Amino acid sequence: MASPQGGFMDAKAPARVVEMRGGAARGVPSLSRGFGYPRWLKVGFWFCVVIAVAVVLRRVSVLAHPAQGGSSPTAALDVVFASHAALTLAHILPAMAFVLLSPFVLLQRAGGAWAERLFFPLGAWVGLTAYAMSTHPVGGWVERSAVLLFNSLFLFSLLRAFMAARRGDAVEKMRWMMRAVAILLGIATTRPVMGVFFATSRLTHLEPAQFFGVAFWIGFSINTIAIELWLRSRGE
Repeated sequence: MASPQGGFMDAKAPARVVEMRGGAARGVPSLSRGFGYPRWLKVGFWFCVVIAVAVVLRRVSVLAHPAQGGSSPTAALDVVFASHAALTLAHILPAMAFVLLSPFVLLQRAGGAWAERLFFPLGAWVGLTAYAMSTHPVGGWVERSAVLLFNSLFLFSLLRAFMAARRGDAVEKMRWMMRAVAILLGIATTRPVMGVFFATSRLTHLEPAQFFGVAFWIGFSINTIAIELWLRSRGE
């Protein structure tokens, strides 16, 4: 549950209004300076970015050049996404653009105002199409429930960031943008989790429909909890 100070539960940090200049702000934290980002957070961020982009490029390639036949578990998944290819593309291409924009927004480099102007509408579109994608869940209601919860948290964080930006509160805006980006990148964290399930499927005999939803819950939970604990550990 959000508090007026900006956390999902009770945040300690008072809001600070920072003078804006050209879309960036004096004293606003960046991904590599000022905010004291730990190495594990930076490594995790770029790891998720690379995975997210690779997953989208692979999906676009498969949709453009579908394989004929095939009985592998991934081939079965390809058929599922091909059954609603237009919706899939309408979701994953803007999502990739959002992910690629996120370093520019979080770095707050000079001249990065253009990225922030695209950040909010792109994020809203990605969130809305995620709801639509949840009508075709591979993992049934377990996957759908994960999407409904974490996508709602993503849109809530995006809205709080937008409201802070409208007030000129650059630090509060940055906190909520980091939450939004971390939650969205949870989809990248699900991929290694799915890899473990696929690798052990001969032992567990689990099909994608059985573990897809569990992987979603694990991946999104890792990112959401990690960013929240880190923000709170700063004690601002």
